[in-house]
Amino acid sequence: METDEIHIRIGHSPDPDDAFMFHALTTGAIKTPGRNYEHVLLDIQTLNEKALNSEYEISAVSIHSFPKIIENYALMNCGASMGEGYGPMIVCRQGVSEEDARSNIIAVPGLKTSAYLGLRLAWGDCEVAVVPFDEIIPRILDGTYMSGLIIHEGQLTYVDHDLDVLIDLGKWWNARTPNWPMPLGGNVVRRDLGEEVMQDITKYTKMSIEFALKSPDEALEFAKAWGRGIDDDTNKEFVGMYVNDRTIDYRDEGRASIRRFIKEGQGIGLIREDFDTDAMRFIGAP
Repeated sequence: METDEIHIRIGHSPDPDDAFMFHALTTGAIKTPGRNYEHVLLDIQTLNEKALNSEYEISAVSIHSFPKIIENYALMNCGASMGEGYGPMIVCRQGVSEEDARSNIIAVPGLKTSAYLGLRLAWGDCEVAVVPFDEIIPRILDGTYMSGLIIHEGQLTYVDHDLDVLIDLGKWWNARTPNWPMPLGGNVVRRDLGEEVMQDITKYTKMSIEFALKSPDEALEFAKAWGRGIDDDTNKEFVGMYVNDRTIDYRDEGRASIRRFIKEGQGIGLIREDFDTDAMRFIGAP
């Protein structure tokens, strides 16, 4: 009987893209000697908060929140969620102008999300209310809020509700930079596991992503359970948006984009001033 097996908890959002990339790890489709893996499903705002207490061995976190946990976690070079010409959006009912939206309360999914940092960079100081991400569209439709900042599959399903887009932050970031992808989420691994285990876990996470991309049908079926009722085509489209070659390796421009995003956050006072973006390390980077 194995006595030194390590139990690894993976904290991630209840979303198809995260489930897709971790499918092979959690179902045993790839072998990870001496380790077993467990999904822990929480919204991104809660994951950001849990990471402050070093709760999980692996966690998805917002890039916005990473500087606060740098002492206890390292950022993997794989598992990125980046908007390649798309990203979180401010949506509203038809007929609402940008001026109207900016002068009223905007529903946002969390103050430590990358989406919120993107909103503040694009629109400056706004009055906001934190609303669970999957309640934002319903609360726009019922008139509670004039507009809202949508993430996850809402970036596709908003069209089913005849909502207008006031700004796509992914496109805005692409135009602001040398066409770099907008950094949204990343995977972190806990430092107290030690360098060898951190490298090993990162290697197997990358293998899990590669496995899903090469054999997507089973992983897509597995991921669909976290899509809140979306159909197969939407599930496939959403997973394809956020699990791709960039998820295997940020590459130079992805790493540069993360550094700039954090620096701009420092510039408006939303990220700690003493964080050294030039010294950032990406576990598993070439």
